[in-house]
Amino acid sequence: MAEISAGLVKELRELTGLGMMECKKALAEAGGDLKKAEELLRIRSGAKASKAAGRVAAEGVIGAWLAPDGKLGALLELNCETDFVAKNEDFLAFAQSLAEMVATGNPKDVAQLSSVQVEERRKALVQKIGENITIRRFARLQASRPLALYLHGTRIGVLVDIDGPEDLGKDLAMHIAFAKPQYLAKSDVPTDIVAREREIAAARAKDSGKPAEIVTKMVEGAVNKHLGEISLLGQPFVKDDKQTIEKLLAAKKAKLHGYRFLVVGEGIEKKSSDFAAEVMATAGAGR
Repeated sequence: MAEISAGLVKELRELTGLGMMECKKALAEAGGDLKKAEELLRIRSGAKASKAAGRVAAEGVIGAWLAPDGKLGALLELNCETDFVAKNEDFLAFAQSLAEMVATGNPKDVAQLSSVQVEERRKALVQKIGENITIRRFARLQASRPLALYLHGTRIGVLVDIDGPEDLGKDLAMHIAFAKPQYLAKSDVPTDIVAREREIAAARAKDSGKPAEIVTKMVEGAVNKHLGEISLLGQPFVKDDKQTIEKLLAAKKAKLHGYRFLVVGEGIEKKSSDFAAEVMATAGAGR
């Protein structure tokens, strides 16, 4: 039997929101395979699918820049080791200046952004602050109309290109920061993800004892519900959950042309440590 570490159990708990013992048992049955264990729990308990955007682990900030006319904007994730450094004024200024460089220079990737000058600035900041600093990723958006920009503190940044009322753009940006949609529409969800959800829904409905035609409807209903949850247009509006974003846009006669959002640490696993154990080990080593 594969050894199930406490860290693996903790990761599965964060993915599913279920109890420690349930997660440990599922991992044991799955031979330590995290993905299989998650599927087992979802089949049994109806636990929601994991949302990568909710797995915030690394420290850092989202730098943002918007052109004076509002038609060009950029977001950039700059990472560091501690939240203390993430509040440092020099660190924040560096993130914002990099976001401006992304917007105005339109680099194709982080490697192109990290010119000799940028790298020298980064190294100087590392030396001054005493922590590793990395430029992780960025997003750029250009439109023929002013963009809506929303920053949730320094950890989430959203840019929205929408043809509609200004307040709707801001509301939509706030919704995206809250709901973190993985896709714009259901049709954008990759076929392999849809197939996986259908398998999970089928396994969950199999033991219901209902007629085959009812089971089929149950499966399709569950799949459609999930696709709605992970796609922006299908999500209930955060300010009025009785209407979806798609219906909200229709009611306002607005058209969404695109959006970008970044969440600090999204998808990065942060190495955890047992502080008490470290202290004891240090004390023991000093004897």
